[in-house]
Amino acid sequence: MAKEKVVLAYSGGLDTSVILKWLLEQGYEVFAYMADIGQDEDFQAAEQKALKIGASKVFIEDMKKEFVTDYIFPVFKSNTVYEGRYLLGTAIARPIIARKQIEIAKQVGARYVSHGATGKGNDQVRFELSYYALNPGIKVIAPWKNPDFLNAFQGRSDLLAYAEKHGIPTKQTAAKPYSEDDNLLHISHEAGILEDPGAVCDESIYCRTVSPEKAPDTPTRITIEFKNGIPVKVKNLENGTEKTDALDLFLYLNQLGSENGIGRLDMVENRFVGIKSRGVYETPGGTILHEAHKDIEGIAMDREVMRLRDMLAPRLGELVYYGFWFSPEMEFLMAAIDKSQELIDGEVTLKLFKGVAYPISRTSPSSLYNQNLSSMDITGGYNQEDAEGFIRVNAIRLMAHRDITGRN
Repeated sequence: MAKEKVVLAYSGGLDTSVILKWLLEQGYEVFAYMADIGQDEDFQAAEQKALKIGASKVFIEDMKKEFVTDYIFPVFKSNTVYEGRYLLGTAIARPIIARKQIEIAKQVGARYVSHGATGKGNDQVRFELSYYALNPGIKVIAPWKNPDFLNAFQGRSDLLAYAEKHGIPTKQTAAKPYSEDDNLLHISHEAGILEDPGAVCDESIYCRTVSPEKAPDTPTRITIEFKNGIPVKVKNLENGTEKTDALDLFLYLNQLGSENGIGRLDMVENRFVGIKSRGVYETPGGTILHEAHKDIEGIAMDREVMRLRDMLAPRLGELVYYGFWFSPEMEFLMAAIDKSQELIDGEVTLKLFKGVAYPISRTSPSSLYNQNLSSMDITGGYNQEDAEGFIRVNAIRLMAHRDITGRN
């Protein structure tokens, strides 16, 4: 009798390597799938590792450019931030991984897909909601919600022991058991000593950015050009380097951010499942892009459109964080965001210096800024006497409230 086929989202790390072996022990034929979205990974070594463990085939899919153009840029043009701080580096990556996994399952005739996300985290939701949205008939094997798997593996120490028993090499050790998610946009660090929110993150944990204290003592000035809210060109004003290809542009922003110590974040956030967790993030290029995009909107976006967009952005951030990328509400909100960005064109100049991306000038062909109107020195067609009536109208309800309450 033929074995049931399963496509495993394989990272090459401890969890998914153990899961690969465990699925084989359960009698499945396993196809390992790796999405290349810019993580620092030796894909050839990971492929050989998966084949050695027993995978029938390893799919390695290069999706870096698509990740930038179809996922990172659309989210960043909406100024979407989760809980006011997190730039969604892990969350944005999950739908693109899941989509290709479903495609491979169809290709090899697999009825099952599997992932290594824990039952306590957000990724299980992101992966599985995406699976079901893309293929309602798919069956999901989630080992960290399987009683037999949970009985065998209480935590990372059990995973490390199992890996050692079966000769599965791993970069993690009991001394440094950090869980890290790496992609073009960011790297996250969790677990180990970081599970204590009162413990200071050691400098050795950071790997994507130089410490701001050790960043260059002279600033780097760059310009970022936008078209419809999307970056189309980056120029380094110090050495003349220019990038226009979407992937090259974002990689260069990462390089500049890394060199200047930009993009570090250490926070406690609220997971979708109701658990608070501590994450340490490094998002160098994304942080620069976020600051630049906000700045170009300041000159080119209508005030009331911005106000409405700012009402929608937190909800969009929740949808991305919670895993509802392939949902009707996501389509609706992104259509509104696309409309808001139609005239967000222009160029922002930023100074990168010791952990900060600081906009210092901006120009736009769609500029709504009228220097004559805003000038302190030029009347410019604005009758300042009109402000008297404007203020009185707005003061009516304040005076009425004061009359009723008698409060000072």
